[in-house]
Amino acid sequence: MTSTSFPLRRKLAVLPFVLLPLAAAAACGGENSKTSCDLNSCTVTFDRGVEASASVLGMKAELVSVQGETVTLRIGGRNVTVPVGDGQQQVEGIGVSVQSVTKDQVVVRISNNG
Repeated sequence: MTSTSFPLRRKLAVLPFVLLPLAAAAACGGENSKTSCDLNSCTVTFDRGVEASASVLGMKAELVSVQGETVTLRIGGRNVTVPVGDGQQQVEGIGVSVQSVTKDQVVVRISNNG
């Protein structure tokens, strides 16, 4: 009986690691935005012209404004201004970069690993 319980224990021990990516993907979502997440980062596409927000990596991210090539976001209650495509800013221990801005959408990458 002992020999059959070891494979079962191994399978049960691995189960949380298999489900972790699913939990990370399920933890992101929003209003007037689309999110795509993996274990360490999320890409958020905010719609412009409406109040847009997303819940990513345990924080609320909101699109505040776009002025030319500069985007202002509110992450975890703090404002951060990020230039489009020019590196990333740090806020609340995460990295924030703006990948693109169009007349309809703003694409932002938010990552745990800064």
